[in-house]
Amino acid sequence: MSSLRILVAVKRVVDSAVKVRVNSAQTGVETANVKHSMNPFDEIAIEEAIRLREKHGKDVVQDIVAVSCGPTKAQETLRTALAMGADRAVHVKTDADLEPLSVAKLLSKVVTEEKPSLVILGKQAIDDDSNQTGQMLAGLLNWPQATFASKVDVKDGALEVVREVDGGLETVSSALPAIITTDLRLNEPRYASLPNIMKAKKKPLKTVSPADLGVDIQSRLQTLKVTEPAKRQGGKILASVDELLDKLRNEAKVL
Repeated sequence: MSSLRILVAVKRVVDSAVKVRVNSAQTGVETANVKHSMNPFDEIAIEEAIRLREKHGKDVVQDIVAVSCGPTKAQETLRTALAMGADRAVHVKTDADLEPLSVAKLLSKVVTEEKPSLVILGKQAIDDDSNQTGQMLAGLLNWPQATFASKVDVKDGALEVVREVDGGLETVSSALPAIITTDLRLNEPRYASLPNIMKAKKKPLKTVSPADLGVDIQSRLQTLKVTEPAKRQGGKILASVDELLDKLRNEAKVL
Protein backbone atom coordinates (compact mmCIF):
# COMPACT_ATOMS: atom_id res chain seq x y z
CA MET A 1 0.00 0.00 0.00
CA SER A 2 1.23 3.50 -0.85
CA SER A 3 1.97 5.92 1.99
CA LEU A 4 -0.70 8.18 3.47
CA ARG A 5 -0.51 11.70 4.82
CA ILE A 6 -3.62 12.63 6.79
CA LEU A 7 -4.75 16.15 7.63
CA VAL A 8 -7.43 16.57 10.31
CA ALA A 9 -9.32 19.81 10.89
CA VAL A 10 -10.31 20.59 14.48
CA LYS A 11 -12.31 23.44 16.00
CA ARG A 12 -12.41 25.03 19.45
CA VAL A 13 -16.03 25.28 20.61
CA VAL A 14 -17.97 25.86 23.81
CA ASP A 15 -17.86 22.60 25.75
CA SER A 16 -20.84 20.33 25.12
CA ALA A 17 -21.59 20.14 28.87
CA VAL A 18 -21.99 23.94 29.19
CA LYS A 19 -25.45 25.47 29.23
CA VAL A 20 -25.32 27.96 26.36
CA ARG A 21 -26.60 31.51 26.98
CA VAL A 22 -27.20 34.37 24.56
CA ASN A 23 -24.96 37.36 25.25
CA SER A 24 -26.36 40.69 26.41
CA ALA A 25 -25.90 42.30 22.99
CA GLN A 26 -27.91 39.47 21.37
CA THR A 27 -25.24 39.04 18.71
CA GLY A 28 -24.40 35.42 19.57
CA VAL A 29 -23.80 33.11 22.50
CA GLU A 30 -21.74 34.07 25.55
CA THR A 31 -18.16 32.81 25.20
CA ALA A 32 -16.30 34.84 27.85
CA ASN A 33 -15.30 32.83 30.93
CA VAL A 34 -16.91 29.73 29.45
CA LYS A 35 -15.20 26.36 29.19
CA HIS A 36 -14.13 25.42 25.65
CA SER A 37 -12.96 22.12 24.22
CA MET A 38 -12.46 20.34 20.92
CA ASN A 39 -15.57 19.88 18.82
CA PRO A 40 -16.75 16.29 19.56
CA PHE A 41 -17.02 15.37 15.88
CA ASP A 42 -13.44 16.54 15.38
CA GLU A 43 -12.28 14.35 18.26
CA ILE A 44 -13.74 11.46 16.29
CA ALA A 45 -11.82 12.63 13.20
CA ILE A 46 -8.51 12.68 15.09
CA GLU A 47 -9.24 9.28 16.60
CA GLU A 48 -9.94 7.79 13.17
CA ALA A 49 -6.67 9.08 11.77
CA ILE A 50 -4.82 7.48 14.69
CA ARG A 51 -6.69 4.20 14.26
CA LEU A 52 -5.78 4.09 10.57
CA ARG A 53 -2.13 4.41 11.62
CA GLU A 54 -2.52 1.69 14.26
CA LYS A 55 -4.15 -0.61 11.70
CA HIS A 56 -1.81 -0.03 8.77
CA GLY A 57 1.38 0.99 10.59
CA LYS A 58 3.48 4.13 10.61
CA ASP A 59 5.20 3.10 7.38
CA VAL A 60 1.83 3.56 5.64
CA VAL A 61 0.31 6.44 7.64
CA GLN A 62 3.47 8.50 7.79
CA ASP A 63 2.12 11.87 8.90
CA ILE A 64 -0.94 13.10 10.82
CA VAL A 65 -1.35 16.88 10.82
CA ALA A 66 -3.97 18.71 12.89
CA VAL A 67 -5.09 22.15 11.70
CA SER A 68 -7.32 24.72 13.36
CA CYS A 69 -8.51 28.18 12.35
CA GLY A 70 -9.21 30.62 15.16
CA PRO A 71 -7.80 32.76 17.98
CA THR A 72 -4.66 32.09 20.00
CA LYS A 73 -6.55 29.81 22.38
CA ALA A 74 -7.20 27.43 19.47
CA GLN A 75 -3.65 26.23 20.11
CA GLU A 76 -4.96 24.52 23.24
CA THR A 77 -7.24 22.45 21.01
CA LEU A 78 -4.32 21.64 18.73
CA ARG A 79 -2.23 20.53 21.71
CA THR A 80 -5.07 18.18 22.64
CA ALA A 81 -4.95 16.72 19.13
CA LEU A 82 -1.18 16.32 19.43
CA ALA A 83 -1.60 14.60 22.80
CA MET A 84 -4.09 12.17 21.25
CA GLY A 85 -1.54 11.17 18.62
CA ALA A 86 -1.18 13.75 15.84
CA ASP A 87 2.43 14.40 14.77
CA ARG A 88 2.32 18.14 14.25
CA ALA A 89 -0.10 21.03 13.96
CA VAL A 90 -0.90 24.11 11.90
CA HIS A 91 -2.69 27.08 13.46
CA VAL A 92 -4.34 29.61 11.14
CA LYS A 93 -4.51 32.48 13.59
CA THR A 94 -7.41 34.93 13.35
CA ASP A 95 -9.80 36.59 15.78
CA ALA A 96 -12.50 36.96 13.12
CA ASP A 97 -15.75 35.02 13.26
CA LEU A 98 -15.27 32.56 10.43
CA GLU A 99 -18.04 31.30 8.18
CA PRO A 100 -17.86 27.77 6.74
CA LEU A 101 -16.81 29.04 3.31
CA SER A 102 -13.93 31.04 4.81
CA VAL A 103 -12.78 27.99 6.77
CA ALA A 104 -12.98 25.84 3.63
CA LYS A 105 -10.87 28.38 1.71
CA LEU A 106 -8.26 28.47 4.47
CA LEU A 107 -8.14 24.68 4.67
CA SER A 108 -7.80 24.39 0.90
CA LYS A 109 -4.66 26.53 1.05
CA VAL A 110 -3.26 24.44 3.90
CA VAL A 111 -4.02 21.30 1.89
CA THR A 112 -2.17 22.76 -1.10
CA GLU A 113 0.90 23.34 1.08
CA GLU A 114 0.78 20.11 3.11
CA LYS A 115 -0.28 17.83 0.21
CA PRO A 116 -2.18 15.22 2.27
CA SER A 117 -3.76 12.22 0.60
CA LEU A 118 -6.71 12.21 3.01
CA VAL A 119 -8.52 15.01 4.87
CA ILE A 120 -10.81 14.14 7.78
CA LEU A 121 -13.24 16.60 9.38
CA GLY A 122 -16.10 16.33 11.81
CA LYS A 123 -19.39 16.42 9.93
CA GLN A 124 -20.37 19.60 11.79
CA ALA A 125 -19.39 21.83 14.70
CA ILE A 126 -21.71 21.87 17.69
CA ASP A 127 -21.65 25.68 17.94
CA ASP A 128 -23.17 26.54 14.55
CA ASP A 129 -24.25 23.08 13.27
CA SER A 130 -23.60 24.24 9.71
CA ASN A 131 -22.46 20.88 8.26
CA GLN A 132 -20.93 22.68 5.27
CA THR A 133 -17.15 22.96 5.59
CA GLY A 134 -16.24 19.44 4.45
CA GLN A 135 -18.47 19.61 1.40
CA MET A 136 -17.22 23.09 0.47
CA LEU A 137 -13.61 21.98 0.87
CA ALA A 138 -14.21 19.04 -1.46
CA GLY A 139 -15.75 21.41 -3.99
CA LEU A 140 -12.85 23.86 -3.83
CA LEU A 141 -10.27 21.09 -4.21
CA ASN A 142 -12.36 19.12 -6.73
CA TRP A 143 -11.80 16.00 -4.59
CA PRO A 144 -14.23 13.14 -3.98
CA GLN A 145 -16.03 13.22 -0.64
CA ALA A 146 -17.59 10.68 1.71
CA THR A 147 -19.74 12.37 4.35
CA PHE A 148 -21.37 11.04 7.55
CA ALA A 149 -18.86 8.19 7.78
CA SER A 150 -19.59 5.40 10.27
CA LYS A 151 -16.77 3.11 9.05
CA VAL A 152 -13.55 3.93 7.18
CA ASP A 153 -10.88 1.78 5.58
CA VAL A 154 -8.14 2.17 3.01
CA LYS A 155 -7.52 -0.78 0.69
CA ASP A 156 -5.04 -0.93 -2.18
CA GLY A 157 -4.75 2.84 -2.34
CA ALA A 158 -8.53 3.37 -2.45
CA LEU A 159 -10.88 4.68 0.22
CA GLU A 160 -13.88 2.65 1.37
CA VAL A 161 -16.46 4.35 3.59
CA VAL A 162 -19.74 3.22 5.10
CA ARG A 163 -22.08 6.21 5.30
CA GLU A 164 -25.15 6.76 7.44
CA VAL A 165 -28.10 7.77 5.25
CA ASP A 166 -31.84 8.08 5.90
CA GLY A 167 -32.55 4.62 4.52
CA GLY A 168 -29.78 2.84 6.43
CA LEU A 169 -26.14 2.41 5.44
CA GLU A 170 -24.43 3.14 2.14
CA THR A 171 -20.96 1.88 1.20
CA VAL A 172 -18.95 4.05 -1.18
CA SER A 173 -15.46 3.75 -2.62
CA SER A 174 -13.27 6.46 -4.08
CA ALA A 175 -9.74 7.12 -5.20
CA LEU A 176 -7.38 9.18 -3.09
CA PRO A 177 -6.95 12.05 -2.34
CA ALA A 178 -10.37 12.45 -0.75
CA ILE A 179 -12.40 14.19 1.97
CA ILE A 180 -14.17 12.40 4.85
CA THR A 181 -16.59 13.87 7.37
CA THR A 182 -17.19 11.81 10.49
CA ASP A 183 -20.44 10.77 12.15
CA LEU A 184 -20.95 9.94 15.83
CA ARG A 185 -20.87 6.17 15.47
CA LEU A 186 -17.52 6.00 13.68
CA ASN A 187 -15.53 5.48 16.90
CA GLU A 188 -15.11 6.36 20.57
CA PRO A 189 -12.26 8.90 20.98
CA ARG A 190 -9.52 8.06 23.45
CA TYR A 191 -8.41 10.20 26.37
CA ALA A 192 -4.92 11.65 26.14
CA SER A 193 -2.59 10.19 28.75
CA LEU A 194 -0.49 12.44 30.97
CA PRO A 195 2.82 11.37 29.32
CA ASN A 196 1.35 12.15 25.89
CA ILE A 197 0.09 15.52 27.12
CA MET A 198 3.62 16.36 28.20
CA LYS A 199 5.09 15.14 24.90
CA ALA A 200 2.55 17.23 22.97
CA LYS A 201 4.11 20.41 24.35
CA LYS A 202 7.27 19.66 22.38
CA LYS A 203 5.61 18.68 19.10
CA PRO A 204 5.87 21.24 16.27
CA LEU A 205 3.06 23.78 15.93
CA LYS A 206 3.24 26.17 12.99
CA THR A 207 1.32 29.47 13.01
CA VAL A 208 0.19 31.27 9.87
CA SER A 209 -2.34 34.01 9.14
CA PRO A 210 -5.10 34.21 6.52
CA ALA A 211 -3.01 36.90 4.80
CA ASP A 212 -0.06 34.48 4.60
CA LEU A 213 -2.38 32.05 2.81
CA GLY A 214 -3.83 34.75 0.56
CA VAL A 215 -7.42 34.20 1.70
CA ASP A 216 -10.10 36.87 2.11
CA ILE A 217 -12.10 35.95 5.23
CA GLN A 218 -14.52 38.88 5.08
CA SER A 219 -17.95 37.84 6.31
CA ARG A 220 -20.66 37.44 3.68
CA LEU A 221 -23.44 37.02 6.23
CA GLN A 222 -24.77 39.36 8.90
CA THR A 223 -26.40 38.13 12.08
CA LEU A 224 -29.22 40.52 12.87
CA LYS A 225 -30.26 39.16 16.25
CA VAL A 226 -29.88 36.06 18.40
CA THR A 227 -32.58 35.21 20.95
CA GLU A 228 -33.23 32.28 23.23
CA PRO A 229 -36.18 30.03 22.40
CA ALA A 230 -39.40 30.63 24.29
CA LYS A 231 -39.50 28.86 27.62
CA ARG A 232 -41.50 25.67 27.58
CA GLN A 233 -44.79 25.85 29.47
CA GLY A 234 -45.85 23.18 31.90
CA GLY A 235 -48.07 20.36 30.73
CA LYS A 236 -51.63 19.63 31.81
CA ILE A 237 -53.43 16.41 32.65
CA LEU A 238 -56.79 16.33 30.91
CA ALA A 239 -59.80 14.39 32.09
CA SER A 240 -61.08 13.11 28.76
CA VAL A 241 -60.49 12.81 25.03
CA ASP A 242 -63.20 15.39 24.42
CA GLU A 243 -61.31 17.91 26.55
CA LEU A 244 -58.12 17.15 24.62
CA LEU A 245 -59.88 17.73 21.31
CA ASP A 246 -61.30 20.99 22.61
CA LYS A 247 -57.83 22.21 23.63
CA LEU A 248 -56.32 21.23 20.28
CA ARG A 249 -59.15 22.88 18.37
CA ASN A 250 -59.68 26.11 20.33
CA GLU A 251 -56.35 26.84 22.05
CA ALA A 252 -53.63 25.22 19.96
CA LYS A 253 -55.72 25.64 16.80
CA VAL A 254 -54.14 22.64 15.12
CA LEU A 255 -57.42 20.96 14.23
